[in-house]
Amino acid sequence: MRLDPYQIRKDFPMYANHDSKFAGKDLVYLDNSATTFKPFSVIEASDHYYMDITANTRRGDYSLANAADQAFDEARRVVAKFINAKTPEEVIFTSGDTQGLNEVAYGMIPLLHKGDEIILSQSEHASNVLPWFEVAKITGAEIKYVMLDEKGKVTPEGLRKVISDKTKVVSLASVSNVMGYVIDVKELVKIAHEYHAIYIDDAAQSIAHMKTDVQDSDVDIMVFSGHKMLGPTGIGVLYGKMEVLEKLHPLLYGGEMNARFHSDGYLSLDDVPYRFEAGTQNVAGVLGLAAACQYLENIGFDAISSHERELRKLAIEGLKRNGNAIIYNEDADTGIITFNIKNVFPQDVATYLSHKGVFVRSGTHCAKILPEFLHVDGTVRASLYLYNTKEDIMAFVKACATAEDYLDAFFD
Repeated sequence: MRLDPYQIRKDFPMYANHDSKFAGKDLVYLDNSATTFKPFSVIEASDHYYMDITANTRRGDYSLANAADQAFDEARRVVAKFINAKTPEEVIFTSGDTQGLNEVAYGMIPLLHKGDEIILSQSEHASNVLPWFEVAKITGAEIKYVMLDEKGKVTPEGLRKVISDKTKVVSLASVSNVMGYVIDVKELVKIAHEYHAIYIDDAAQSIAHMKTDVQDSDVDIMVFSGHKMLGPTGIGVLYGKMEVLEKLHPLLYGGEMNARFHSDGYLSLDDVPYRFEAGTQNVAGVLGLAAACQYLENIGFDAISSHERELRKLAIEGLKRNGNAIIYNEDADTGIITFNIKNVFPQDVATYLSHKGVFVRSGTHCAKILPEFLHVDGTVRASLYLYNTKEDIMAFVKACATAEDYLDAFFD
């Protein structure tokens, strides 16, 4: 079934309340890899907690607290179903992808020793690099990298070249936030498991755009953020196979993650997932995330992917027709388009496009090893989603055609 972005826009206050304009200009939002707009249903789900419940979870014995517990538990079930986890207990709520990856990395410190190997790729986001840097310093483990192929993609062949019997962790993004290629997660997991390594899927850029099935892919751990998939900010998910989660040590300690503790230092941890959910939880965010999962399921990922491919094709054709763009991922599988305008600094391009009402991202996009592969200091990134239209793409292409005139943005 085809997706109707014009109808979908009615679900989003950023379009419905602004009449598709922002600051008097047409609103052409193409920074969806950074964060997405939120539909009314997500906002209403979060508001429901603040307006009708506002009680803490797993602490109270009164009716509002019971309502909070019920809503929280149901949201966990919704998210578990969304990713096809075996049980809701395999879903841990975090503040986002960054916390989730830190939870995993630091949680594995007791499992890593001097000489063990942690495999990443050249295209990973800082959140999937820097925690491992610190853990490697603490444990004496070694960081190794899967080299990208000529297009900038992580491949099974690339992993086979670096993996060894010393490898304990393989942590890769299923979609690079810069290159936009979808990697073969199932095959990469098989290779990792041949060497008895734990495979971690950073699904920040894939979760909103394609169907995710953790049982089918067989990943050991997966992390993602809610705000990149129409959900609220400040909420994310750490999924893990129960037998893997049982081995991890918590990063955060405090209320409700323990079963008991004594003055002599004795501590007994609570069961999974609660041992990883210390302190007051972001209940409003959790309810909003569950609503986002339901919204995306109602739209359907086949329709979303088809729509993104159609818009991407138009954008690539337009940029090539302009003749002034260098495109770094022309045949990528997703709505991420990474490019530069010849002889113009990426930030100047982004500023100029903003002057035209087109919002994109520029710089290294937090993937600061990747410029070593691309041989450029930064790029411009346009990223598409289900509410973008052909008119958005036409406006984007038109603005890029005159981006050499970027000084006009400062002297209008």
